[in-house]
Amino acid sequence: MKLFTAIIERDIDTNFYSEKQLEENNSNVATSLNNLANLYNDQGKYSEVEPLYLRSISIIEKQLGEEHPLFSSSIDNLANFYNYQGKYSEAEPLYIRSLSIREKYLNLEHPDVANSLNNLASLYRNQKKYNEAESLYLRSIVIGEKQLGNDHPYIASYLGNLAKLYDYQKKYSEAEPLFLRALSIRKKRLGADHSKFAESL
Repeated sequence: MKLFTAIIERDIDTNFYSEKQLEENNSNVATSLNNLANLYNDQGKYSEVEPLYLRSISIIEKQLGEEHPLFSSSIDNLANFYNYQGKYSEAEPLYIRSLSIREKYLNLEHPDVANSLNNLASLYRNQKKYNEAESLYLRSIVIGEKQLGNDHPYIASYLGNLAKLYDYQKKYSEAEPLFLRALSIRKKRLGADHSKFAESL
């Protein structure tokens, strides 16, 4: 993990010097900043995460514009960070904006749209807006199955999230088959030693 961190930080430094030489921000720098923010988030270095995401977003907005898919991905990542930190009022507008960009510039049934729907649904689940969450989860599953197939690992995640929603509402008979299907997909596609399979267990 230390090696991986060092590689990303070196990549940022390399792009930074190139950026200074060109006297402009570089979208490659933004990608590296976003990757480092993701890594620090995984490592629990939360105080370092937000500034990296914000700098990445600023560069992408300047270089590529607010409607670019990379911009939507970056604000989606920041929204995920806020969601997991319990900053729901900060996460929601970013999720909605990301979804709007993807629906407009990709298409309504693109896998990235399904991912945005799933993320926004998780926010609503955390806020106990169960009806809103359920409809978004169901839509993400329909899109995902159509575009990726019935046994893609993303489908397992979407099914697992919907199952958690039902579990929170004590709808156990509805949750169980979804958990079991997610488990089966992960075992088949990822293997019984994968951490996602363990998560399903």
